[in-house]
Amino acid sequence: MVESDLAETGLLKQYDAVIVACFSVHPLVGMLAEKEGEFGRLAVTGIFEASVLTCLSLLRPGKKWGIVTTGKFWEEHLSVGVNHFLGTEAHGANSKFAGVETTGLTAGDFHGGLDPEVVRQKLRDATGRLLEQGDVECVVMGCAGMAGLEEIIRSVAVDKYGAAEAKQLLVIDGVRAGLGLLEQMMRNKRAFQST
Repeated sequence: MVESDLAETGLLKQYDAVIVACFSVHPLVGMLAEKEGEFGRLAVTGIFEASVLTCLSLLRPGKKWGIVTTGKFWEEHLSVGVNHFLGTEAHGANSKFAGVETTGLTAGDFHGGLDPEVVRQKLRDATGRLLEQGDVECVVMGCAGMAGLEEIIRSVAVDKYGAAEAKQLLVIDGVRAGLGLLEQMMRNKRAFQST
């Protein structure tokens, strides 16, 4: 239904790029990318995919990345999604992926749904569990509702790694990663596609 609705409106032909701002393995990302002709020459990404690619592009050798997100459901959903996206599901574990840790919160809890101190502590706890995997250099905020909470994650890195090493920690906001990736995708399409 979404596909036919989008095709009927012609709305997407007015744009060069689309970001699906839901941190999940969202079917709309693939659907839009596969139907490029119907919607024009769109650059398409989701914040999940953009975050994965951003981490991989920034990791130093021997370092890992992981995701801190909301509820328990997302542990398996995102772990399977990472493996599928990277094509590693048949090969088992990915040595660069430290995994997914959850806060037990909902997206709404991050901005006004709960006492800010409870949110802070749950995010600190989940981040701490992720950093205990060792050598974690990139932490993805696995919910658009976490935007603006980067310093909570960084404060845990100071406690776990010390101030000097914590400065090396990269905290990835999926929307910002998506915008940067879309810009690069549009440049790359122009540079590498036949005219």
